[in-house]
Amino acid sequence: MTQFLKQEFVLLLGIITVVLFKFAGDSILQAQMSSTIGMVLTTALFAVVMASIFAVVRHSDALAIKLGDPYGTLILTLSVILLEVVMISSVMLTGETNSVLARDTMFAVVMAVLNGLVGITLLIGGLKYHTQKYNLDGLKSYLVAIIPLSLLCLVLPNFTSVTESGAMSKALTITLVLASVVLYSVFLFIQTRSHTHFFMDEGHQDNHDFHGPLESNFYHSLLLIGYLVVVILLAKSLAIPIDGTVSLLGAPPALGGLIVAILILAPEAVGAVKAALNNQLQRAMNLFFGSVLATIALTVPAVLLISEVIQQPVQLGLAPAEMVLLATTLMMTAVSFSSGRTNSLNGMAHLILFFAYIILMFE
Repeated sequence: MTQFLKQEFVLLLGIITVVLFKFAGDSILQAQMSSTIGMVLTTALFAVVMASIFAVVRHSDALAIKLGDPYGTLILTLSVILLEVVMISSVMLTGETNSVLARDTMFAVVMAVLNGLVGITLLIGGLKYHTQKYNLDGLKSYLVAIIPLSLLCLVLPNFTSVTESGAMSKALTITLVLASVVLYSVFLFIQTRSHTHFFMDEGHQDNHDFHGPLESNFYHSLLLIGYLVVVILLAKSLAIPIDGTVSLLGAPPALGGLIVAILILAPEAVGAVKAALNNQLQRAMNLFFGSVLATIALTVPAVLLISEVIQQPVQLGLAPAEMVLLATTLMMTAVSFSSGRTNSLNGMAHLILFFAYIILMFE
């Protein structure tokens, strides 16, 4: 027990922090965010969240070693995205009506991952190794699923009829749910059964760095879930000073959502950057592309089904400028990952698109 507490003291610290903030910390942040105690609480909260994020990466790396890719990266991706879907669903069921919440969250994830995180990863990997390789078949498989789902779910609703309440038609709702579920199910079969070699390095290497004792799969899985829950619960608390700062600066509300989305995706981002620095670009892209695909494929059916139950309309179609950004991002991603090799120029191009997304957010 002593050894466990020594190794996983961050989990205990995270649980205590969650309890304290849910009972008193959140209200103090809301009332005294700019005070000394508010700044101290925000700093402490951020430190605990980051420590928990690194613990998530540690346990996911352990599972990746024991299970091998693509299962190791898939576990981390699904854990993060499932909890993200739970957050959106809980807000829909208990919070104020927000018909664009799911759309804005999905778009923020697509932009943050395919442009921001992919751009940073390719840039630093390119600067260190000049040229990095990946399995072309694997990245094409992701894009084959991501491109149609992105356009069907985030663009097509703008060009179809809606009901009197502003909700999508039954036909489109059923189409999007079936498309998401069927396409993602087939993709998972390809990834875990029939074509697992698509998602490994060209040399079929799946080595991972891990510092710490290796325990059972159940042990690492349980602690992975525990740390993820801590991160998600504290992300809600951290959203208070983030939203307060955004409002104080007069920035658009979408900026707060983007920051929280990046925070939730941080476990994958840390793991992917570490992989790229170890010249394991395939694993990094498995994490990034898998998170984008899972975000759309799991979020859309969940929010559409909930909207039908609670009779709350959901708006999925993006604004015109956002549709252009989405189409450009998908096209740029297809070009960047069309040859089996990347360099720092690819990374910089994606970062430029991410900066354009941030600038347009303030328009």
